[in-house]
Amino acid sequence: MSVDVGAVPRQKPKNFPLYRTVAGFVRDPLRQLERISTEGDGRLIRLDLGASRPYLATHPDHVQQVLRREAENFQRDGVFWRPLRDLMGDSILAEGAEWEHSKRTLQPVFTTRNVNRLTGLMAEAINDAVDALDEPAREGRPIDVLPEMGRIVNETVIKVLFGDKISPADADRLIPTFDQIATSISFRFLLPFVPRAIPLPGDRAFKDAVRVMDEVLFDLVARYRDDPGDGSDIFTALCQAPTEDGGPPDDRWIRDNLLAMFATSTETTTLALTWLWPLLHDHPDVEDRLVAEIDGVVGGARVRPEHLPELPYVTRVVQELLRLYPVGWMFPRMATRPTVLGGVPIEPGDPVLISPFLTHRLASVWDRPLEFDPERFTPENSRKRHRYAYFPFGGGPHQCLGRHVFNVEAQMILTSILSRFRPSLSETISAMPRIGATLRPRQSLEMTLTPVGRER
Repeated sequence: MSVDVGAVPRQKPKNFPLYRTVAGFVRDPLRQLERISTEGDGRLIRLDLGASRPYLATHPDHVQQVLRREAENFQRDGVFWRPLRDLMGDSILAEGAEWEHSKRTLQPVFTTRNVNRLTGLMAEAINDAVDALDEPAREGRPIDVLPEMGRIVNETVIKVLFGDKISPADADRLIPTFDQIATSISFRFLLPFVPRAIPLPGDRAFKDAVRVMDEVLFDLVARYRDDPGDGSDIFTALCQAPTEDGGPPDDRWIRDNLLAMFATSTETTTLALTWLWPLLHDHPDVEDRLVAEIDGVVGGARVRPEHLPELPYVTRVVQELLRLYPVGWMFPRMATRPTVLGGVPIEPGDPVLISPFLTHRLASVWDRPLEFDPERFTPENSRKRHRYAYFPFGGGPHQCLGRHVFNVEAQMILTSILSRFRPSLSETISAMPRIGATLRPRQSLEMTLTPVGRER
């Protein structure tokens, strides 16, 4: 579907020329984008980045048109998608036939029925992973939040979604390697139009990390592709997927999807849970209410799937957490046919940037947008909102397959930790994250956990 360009009143986008923006982008690109978004106030924005002039769409109507109504026109392609395409190839993060094949293969793993079947295993894995926090808590030793949240998430995901086929030794190589990829890709993500022949900071670290990632993943493919088991996990689904002509799947296709699914199923939850603790530190009333709800439902027990329906405030806290810090902060698209967006003619090849981070912080869309307030997500308040005012998992045909897994996992981890410990930050951190492929804290974050003193 495309729009009849002649039938829509023409408007001009709000332009931000390079001379007005370059100093801000050099100092702090994410804060500069937020300033631009605030000034644009929902209008379609044209960014002059010198070598590229993408549109920035933040109004929920425009987001809905790009991600849903004209999803077939706005493709995951173009210069701003190049860094991810280079990394993850013909995977679930591709476009066209490759994406459709990967989605058909992986979708059964993420059906509500299968996720519900796995929640008992997920709760067991989470409780076991949180057990490892007992020792530093008893000793009063601070934990480094990002790697500890990553450890809990990775142990859970490996056991539940990857059928426990990734050994501890493999995980010890994969996890830090992926962290290296996520940080070293930042300059290529920010400056995708710079030719590969021109070196940028992080290029060598990125290549080294991809080499290690390939060694681990191709070895796993060789080990399991002929005997992946009979489970409903990602490994089994990929290794048993026939190609369009009925042949066995290609090693590279399995590798690409393993990497894409490992990245999306671990990075989102890890970083969301990392941002949670500074927010609770700054909002003790929210933490007190969370603790009261968890104490009343979970008590001295270990968290179980049946607890979750009785924890509505936990659900709202996680939803508000993803409003302020959606880990997938930017969704680049490229128009393939002429259309009109916000009254502005869009031509084939034009890049359009969609950002949950920016839309979620628009004052014209959200009351008190920078304030952490879980009450935004009561059923009554949620019904009043535009469908695309809040889209941390994207929307339309490319909406994240694992969104239900994320919600269950994040709620269980949060509940398990607060049922056992009371957190205390060693120091506060900057509210603005560091820009890159995902939103990471600018500095490490340490936290001390005090046991609540229950018998277990």
